[in-house]
Amino acid sequence: MSQPVRFSPSVEQPQPDEAETIAGLKEQFKKILDTTSEDYQHAVRSVHAKGHGLARGTFTIADDLPPELAQGLFATPGSHEAILRFSTNAGDILDDSIRLPRGAALKVLGVEGERLPGSEGDTTQDFVMVNAPAFAAPDAKKFLGNLKLLAGTTDKAEGAKKLLSAVLRSFEAAIEAVGGKSALLSSLGGARPVHPLGATYYSQTPYRYGDHIAKFQLVPVSGIKDFAEDTINATGRPDAIREAVNELLAEQGGTWELRVQLCTDLEKMPVEDASVAWDEDESPYRTVATLQVEPQVGWVYGESEKIEDRLSFAPWHGLAAHQPLGGVNRARKEPYKFSADYRGRFNGCPMHEPRALDELTVKA
Repeated sequence: MSQPVRFSPSVEQPQPDEAETIAGLKEQFKKILDTTSEDYQHAVRSVHAKGHGLARGTFTIADDLPPELAQGLFATPGSHEAILRFSTNAGDILDDSIRLPRGAALKVLGVEGERLPGSEGDTTQDFVMVNAPAFAAPDAKKFLGNLKLLAGTTDKAEGAKKLLSAVLRSFEAAIEAVGGKSALLSSLGGARPVHPLGATYYSQTPYRYGDHIAKFQLVPVSGIKDFAEDTINATGRPDAIREAVNELLAEQGGTWELRVQLCTDLEKMPVEDASVAWDEDESPYRTVATLQVEPQVGWVYGESEKIEDRLSFAPWHGLAAHQPLGGVNRARKEPYKFSADYRGRFNGCPMHEPRALDELTVKA
């Protein structure tokens, strides 16, 4: 097996106009937030606004990891409380018949160590993932261009979005039939409507992994993996995904493995191009921790929304040993914080980084 590349600040190559691009991203986030907040009289996330389930579980770091994997959070075996959120990627609350990529955001609690800037004083580590191995844009500028397209569809007639989704899905199906896949088409409404609990999720972008560089993957390994190919028919069922998640989560809970893919070649596994999926033959994903979720209800109307209001998930919530890397990750930092602060102000409910899951219990 090839040796992992050692982390050095020189693996990043910031562009001279990144500040301008980041300002543009914040502008698009604000456009989405202003529109949806006026519509709902309540602020929701500017991306991944609609949650489909919140699952509480136990995150256990494996014993006896080899030195290259025993890094950062994963250097110390043991168990932590954790919460897992399932979502779709739009910035507005849409009928589930509009086909969008699935997202999974994992927050691990009780994490000690040197913190990333902006998360000092917290004891959480976030992993933000989507059910595709590569990001829809190679860099921050293209990310901004894609976000402008998404922002432009916010608040458009839902019937038109359903029609667009069906058309895009037909194009995407044709591309898949010849062995391809379009991340942009999927992000705009052409995604395959997979079951969130059966999906495999990817960080897509690279992170520091202590002495090394890695991407993350979350894989179902219990009975829920049997639903990997299942799709959800949401026709006439605007919250079909929540219903499906609730049914399966209450019936059997779930077990996931968190895996890491170490960078072994900066040319083949670039840090600055987020659209490149790293070759798993060159460097396979390897398990470093397990998330165990006991059977539970994933969404309780009137309660889950309140918990969602108090939580934010972001790549820059965590340890310095897991610093987000690359232009897309650098560009996410300020806009994600802007979005969370906006929600906190508008809703009168500041974001809350919990130290224990009990803090998220909704009081009567």
